[in-house]
Amino acid sequence: MNGTLKEQLNSITPALQEMQMKKEARLKQFTEVQTEVQIIASEIAGRSENEVVTVNEDDLSLKKLEEHQSELQRLKREKGDRLCKVEEYKVLICNFAKIMGMDPSNVLASVHPSLLIGANEQQKKNISDDILNKLNTMVQQLKEEKNHRLEKLHSLGKALTNLWNILDTTMEERQPYGQINIFSLTSANGMLGPGSLRLEKIQQIESEVHRLDQLKASKMKELFIKKKAEIEEICKISHMDVPYQTEMDNIMELIMSGDVDHDNLLKTMDGYIYKTKEEATSRKEIMDKVEKWITSCDEERWLEEYSRDERRYSVSRGAHRHLKRAERARIIANKIPGLVELLIEKTEIWEHGRKKIFYYDELPLLEMLKQYMLTLKEKEEERCRQRVSSYCSIGVTGSCLIWLITVLTFH
Repeated sequence: MNGTLKEQLNSITPALQEMQMKKEARLKQFTEVQTEVQIIASEIAGRSENEVVTVNEDDLSLKKLEEHQSELQRLKREKGDRLCKVEEYKVLICNFAKIMGMDPSNVLASVHPSLLIGANEQQKKNISDDILNKLNTMVQQLKEEKNHRLEKLHSLGKALTNLWNILDTTMEERQPYGQINIFSLTSANGMLGPGSLRLEKIQQIESEVHRLDQLKASKMKELFIKKKAEIEEICKISHMDVPYQTEMDNIMELIMSGDVDHDNLLKTMDGYIYKTKEEATSRKEIMDKVEKWITSCDEERWLEEYSRDERRYSVSRGAHRHLKRAERARIIANKIPGLVELLIEKTEIWEHGRKKIFYYDELPLLEMLKQYMLTLKEKEEERCRQRVSSYCSIGVTGSCLIWLITVLTFH
């Protein structure tokens, strides 16, 4: 620092210029680092515009620069992690959208325009917490929608297969739905191809299930009517009341509403048929004797009409045959009281065992039999009186009359 001021100035000027150049270079480094930090921080914060970078020229030390560079590296790592997360979300969204037949671009655009496939590379990337949360929410919504559609398709697939089996659908009728691969699609672990869960496809299957449901209701109604007719025929042959009438009316209402299972319907109606047949079998012995009783009563009525015919002994064509029939009818009529008594006994045993009344064409059989026996007794008494009157008219003595009454009553 010896010499004149000019000489001293000239000696330090190069060093000053060098220091100024170093300062400018250091300042540029600070500006670049802080600008990059500011850009990345804005992306992470989701700010649309960057703040103006102001470098503190009072501290341009290497230590401070290293601090900014460390912050920059941390932000770069965080940005990289966020970009990876965004890409993961985008991949998931695109996969879900393709499986469900959606346009991935529209789905991504609904979250943020910067996520669009093929978006301008110069466009500022938004990797903020808000975007990540929206992406996560969209992924969850698509996942729930996918599971909902998969569950619906699984249910429709089972329903469609069940309807095919119930209605004996031909392979030609099933062919249009063969490409749907219902069984592979309904597997939770199955690989789902693009459009596998497209809404239109699910609606197509749903429409087919609805159509087959209506057809099944019609078929089930026919089946029910057929089973009911079988029960009614059994009851008609056995002259018994139709059982389970209320239950069958309720089943018909369920069929009309579509709220009845095919297997349960078959099982229930077959159970009714079995029980009806079992009761008809238990009534068979009594019914056979009732038919015999009815036939005997017909013969008895014919005999009464024949006995009132004054020309029965006349010599005419067919008189001999009528006479033989009258002999057979008289034998049959004489056996009716014993047959009715046996019927009464067996009917009482049946009613005691079943704890119910034995009905014949909606009428209590036991009452019919007892009423018949009472009528038979009244007829017999009337015949006795008529015979006594006839004997009195021809002058039979008192003692003989008493004897005749006793004999006729005993007879």
